[in-house]
Amino acid sequence: MKLRLLPIVVSVAVSSVVLFGGWFGYHSFAMENPMKAIVEQIPGVSDAQMQLKRDEVQVSLRLGSGASLREVYQTIETKGASIIGDRKVNVEVTNETSPEIDRWWSSALFDVAQAMETKQYADIPKVLEQHKSSLPGLTVLTEMDDDNVYVQLSDGEKSKYVILPRVAPKLGVFVNG
Repeated sequence: MKLRLLPIVVSVAVSSVVLFGGWFGYHSFAMENPMKAIVEQIPGVSDAQMQLKRDEVQVSLRLGSGASLREVYQTIETKGASIIGDRKVNVEVTNETSPEIDRWWSSALFDVAQAMETKQYADIPKVLEQHKSSLPGLTVLTEMDDDNVYVQLSDGEKSKYVILPRVAPKLGVFVNG
């Protein structure tokens, strides 16, 4: 029995196109597009880009003024739960910041990091309010949930959004003796 090379190569090529094309179609139409639609319907989101990876969902978005980063993050996790599954959600806000806001954040970051490290989360709004006077016109909003601390800084049209992950204490069994 003599095998002909051309039909085998054509069969492998067609099978590969169908297999990978089907996977790409499923990934795009059944997962990424619905997730992007969920994110774009959240109040305050003006633009969203989505990338679903094997173990994480990366969301890049622009927020309008008055949007709550905490609410956006929680809505993504709750409404997108069936698509996200057990993946980690990484949200990046791509709003345009200013050098003044970045400098201000850098000067306040040490105190914020200390509050995060010592788990004194209630100190974060106090620290940011103390630093606020060094940049007139700056609006500072801090929010927190079980997983993250959200910081929103805005100065007119420029803004900076920061998500600081809280690391929950590890609970274990302590053996007496």
